[in-house]
Amino acid sequence: MKDDKQVAWFGGIRGKLSRGELVLAHILANSVFGQQLLGGTDEATIIEILSSRTSNERQQIKQKYKITYGKDLEEVLKSELSGNFEKTALALLDHPSEYAARQLKKAMKGLGTNEAVLIEVLCTRTNKEIIAIKEAYQRLFDRSLESDVKGDTSGSLKKILVSLLQANRDEGDNVDKDLAGQDAKDLYDAGEGRWGTDESTFNEVLAKRNHKQLRATFQAYQVLIGKDIEEAIEAETSGDLQKAYLTLVRSARDLHGYFADCLYKAMKGAGTDEETLIDIIVTQAEVSAFSVSLSLSNSPRPQPESLEILRHSKGQVNLQGIKAKFQEKYQKSLSDMVRSDTSGDFQKLLVALLH
Repeated sequence: MKDDKQVAWFGGIRGKLSRGELVLAHILANSVFGQQLLGGTDEATIIEILSSRTSNERQQIKQKYKITYGKDLEEVLKSELSGNFEKTALALLDHPSEYAARQLKKAMKGLGTNEAVLIEVLCTRTNKEIIAIKEAYQRLFDRSLESDVKGDTSGSLKKILVSLLQANRDEGDNVDKDLAGQDAKDLYDAGEGRWGTDESTFNEVLAKRNHKQLRATFQAYQVLIGKDIEEAIEAETSGDLQKAYLTLVRSARDLHGYFADCLYKAMKGAGTDEETLIDIIVTQAEVSAFSVSLSLSNSPRPQPESLEILRHSKGQVNLQGIKAKFQEKYQKSLSDMVRSDTSGDFQKLLVALLH
């Protein structure tokens, strides 16, 4: 059967394995196996290929690699790469929903729970993404994500996370000003307007309203109460519940700005939170659907001009928005700050994803 007729399934997405993916699988194999004979691995080519393909295209490269060489590409790279470079490369090879599912599983594994990961993933995803993550979690671990979240969290945090897992947010663009005013009043009555806090009202509004509607509600709250909704949340809640509510508010107001803030905090001051850099840059990096036919079938090495075509084919909408917001808020380039806070092949891969 010809290469372009082979079919595979990737998390429910059916796609043909193109000639380009066959060639790139060959290039990756040569980057590892060929360079092993010379005493090393061609990290530059690995970086170039992983940073210049869409997630679906990377899945096809993995499949073609397995068919052609009888080995899992992830296992090969694990044996050749190390540290944060290895983590980033493997994250890029994972399907986005499966990567998120693995992060959630890791956050709930063993004693203690990393609530920050649960909050970041579940409070910033669309309905479609949450459904895909739930399905991936069930497929990978034969367990219900909702059941595990219920078992590993408690109280009001559990309630808001379970609400989000229902993937029942209105994702339209309509704004009902009367509803915004009523929600603003209800939020006040549930928080600052009473002794204690009625979290069920906050959950209902923050987990179900569309982002434009929420922005109208926040504005109505400011007019009605004379205080920003974030101030009210900070006054009325604490700990992980506060983090969850603030994440929902900030991502509804400006998702690009939210991620820009997270990246800045990960790098400012002494030390760098590499896990946050990997999670955000990898999950937000997506490449425009671009198929290029490389005439490299008889060449063990990639031609620079062919890789240049790949490099300039990228159209990273989400990351471009984050980069622009980062520049606007902090008066510095995200790429430059990543360069100054990271090093080696890890740095090169992150910077390649950002360009």
